[in-house]
Amino acid sequence: MAKKQNKELDGVYFLKLVLYLVIGSLWLKITRGENLQIPLPLGGVIGLVFASHEHFQIDRKVEYAVLLVAMLVGFWAPFGLYLYL
Repeated sequence: MAKKQNKELDGVYFLKLVLYLVIGSLWLKITRGENLQIPLPLGGVIGLVFASHEHFQIDRKVEYAVLLVAMLVGFWAPFGLYLYL
């Protein structure tokens, strides 16, 4: 009996990579006063949860690499969620 292979379309794979790029760049930056800022990788944690529960787990290393690059870009970029206390 031949086993049916589940193939993922290129557009779906590209959309997932863009999703990991956007989600991975989100940081929660908690600021108290002028001197204290605590950055938390909120999008990185959410992206890791998505990547670990992925149906097609063939290219998980690529998804982790995209998340890591997005987290580095999101850390230095001036966007994210800011919480001032």
